[in-house]
Amino acid sequence: MLREELSVSIESRGRPRGSSRRTRIALGLCVALGVTIASGLAAPRPSAAAEGDPSAISLAESVLENIGGREGWAATRYLVWNFRGLRRHHWDRETGDIRVETDSTVVLLNVGTREGRFFRGGEEVTDPEQRRQALDLGYAQWINDSYWLIMPAKLLDPGVHLADGGESSLPDGRPARKLVVTFADGTGLTPANKYDVWVADDTGLVEQWAYYPDARDPEPRFTRPWAAWRWFGRVRIATDHGDGNDWEIAAPDTLAETVFRAP
Repeated sequence: MLREELSVSIESRGRPRGSSRRTRIALGLCVALGVTIASGLAAPRPSAAAEGDPSAISLAESVLENIGGREGWAATRYLVWNFRGLRRHHWDRETGDIRVETDSTVVLLNVGTREGRFFRGGEEVTDPEQRRQALDLGYAQWINDSYWLIMPAKLLDPGVHLADGGESSLPDGRPARKLVVTFADGTGLTPANKYDVWVADDTGLVEQWAYYPDARDPEPRFTRPWAAWRWFGRVRIATDHGDGNDWEIAAPDTLAETVFRAP
């Protein structure tokens, strides 16, 4: 993926409370595409939470069933993945604790309280402003990167509006139905975004999406595949987004407590 596609500002959906101007600049420069919803830590929400065309909501419900259903996602406590080779995530979906790790930094954060610790080169950074900036950035990265990982499981989240985009097709010619995904004001960090999401008729899975920084944009910024779907425990996740990277996805039954407590 081109670097230009990694420079989408998240300021259109607001910013984390208490963040400084320098933090906002860092977030705008460093957060990759599609920063969206942070709700639904334990499991996908009931369909009544999403709004939109009944046919679109029904299609989203069928997608959810095909990737594990509410029961499967509720039973999946831990997710681990490497986002496009840029950073590695560990996520405790029950407690909201996350670990966001790069070659030289580690953010340990609870996404509910937005509090945590920041380490650089193995040493804890205690300066309040630097720590706050790092925690805000880690939070925004987690929102973005987890949406890339499990977007199909979040189609029914609160604040999501689903429109039926009608019959369409995939690049290989297979028929598909298109969902148009937009967001209510105040949802996530960038509610102005829009996505077109293609659900293949034969698999019932999301197999492509297109991203619009602003819902009014006439053309998408990019279109990418959702392919190579695999089961990880009780849930199904796409492992190929057209970037050529191994995301190293896992859904372990347990993780050591130190993962979320020590660098």
